[in-house]
Amino acid sequence: MEALQSALQPLRPITANLPGPIRDLGVSLLGDVCYQTLILELDPTDSNCLKLAISKGLGIGIIGASSIVKVPQIIKLLNSKSSAGISFLAYVLETSSYLISLAYNVRNGFPFSTFGETALILGQNVIITVLVLNYSGRASAAALFVAALAVSAATLFSSSLLDMKTLGYLQAGAGVLGVASKVPQIAAIVQQGGTGQLSAFTVFNYLAGSLSRIFTTLQEVDDKLILYGFIAGFALNLVLAAQMVYYWNAPSPKARGKLPEAPMAPSPSSSATGSSTATPGTPKSKGPTTRRRG
Repeated sequence: MEALQSALQPLRPITANLPGPIRDLGVSLLGDVCYQTLILELDPTDSNCLKLAISKGLGIGIIGASSIVKVPQIIKLLNSKSSAGISFLAYVLETSSYLISLAYNVRNGFPFSTFGETALILGQNVIITVLVLNYSGRASAAALFVAALAVSAATLFSSSLLDMKTLGYLQAGAGVLGVASKVPQIAAIVQQGGTGQLSAFTVFNYLAGSLSRIFTTLQEVDDKLILYGFIAGFALNLVLAAQMVYYWNAPSPKARGKLPEAPMAPSPSSSATGSSTATPGTPKSKGPTTRRRG
């Protein structure tokens, strides 16, 4: 580590003269003390500041990835015009969980880097849920879903309508909802024997994101409700990822229904009777007649 610190020292004149916007961003992310230690002094030996910097980097990376994490899923739905393999109940539960968590984090004033992806994924979830309802022939239910979501958001973000104590209880329930939202999707995959229109990109990004969020929560947010929710979510995301790997090359249920059936081998009895049965191309032999001549 000392060798690394010595190698970084020639860069100090550069870090000491960073543009104002970059410097302000660094201070807002790391704080004055860690910015001084890691950026100005280029000292990577401070473990606390190093962990904070890693946590901030992971948080920003998760937020960046979450902006497109469900875009492949949306594209698959639009191209296929089918919601096969997508659990509507799973998305309703997950969307509800994310909405509550977003309100809880915002009203508690937690750093945006620890929950920013919640807002981005929430918006993508709404789009997917509406598409699933439309492709299931329930367009009116889609409009009702959006209206109910808007009313819920107005209530959750309003301190005059909902106090923090009640919101804390809802956050505990949101953790349960987040875990429960994975169960219908896991069950749907098992019942259908395949992942259908489920996006592998989305599943594996969720797995990596939930693991990273455990680390960032431990470093930056002293809230057990959020931590336990991420741990449980990671466990079920791991199950979904395992299903994705297991069913990777499995044909879809529709494709399995179109597979040609293997021809049945003739049974010994049918072959025996077939040998004594006259075929259309074989002339019949003339046997004796009982008609009297004369």
